[in-house]
Amino acid sequence: MIPKNRKPTHPGEILLEEFLKPLSMSQVELARRMGIPIQRINTLINGKRDMTAETAILLSRALKTSSEFWMNLQVACDLYDAQRTLEHAA
Repeated sequence: MIPKNRKPTHPGEILLEEFLKPLSMSQVELARRMGIPIQRINTLINGKRDMTAETAILLSRALKTSSEFWMNLQVACDLYDAQRTLEHAA
């Protein structure tokens, strides 16, 4: 369910707080495992990049999660933002 009063947590924040920190894994190490540039991980973690389907698949492989987990986090953020936009337009 989409929170009504608070913005859903961005997938990048979940990645940092729930995966990288507990695993003591650096952004550099994750990027290496995924075969992507470090900037892609860093901008995701800093909320300057949204989760893409490709990144979700690569993360799911590197972290033994599902790609749906990552995409659902992004969809929650997108729906929240769309709802706010529509409310302000009305």
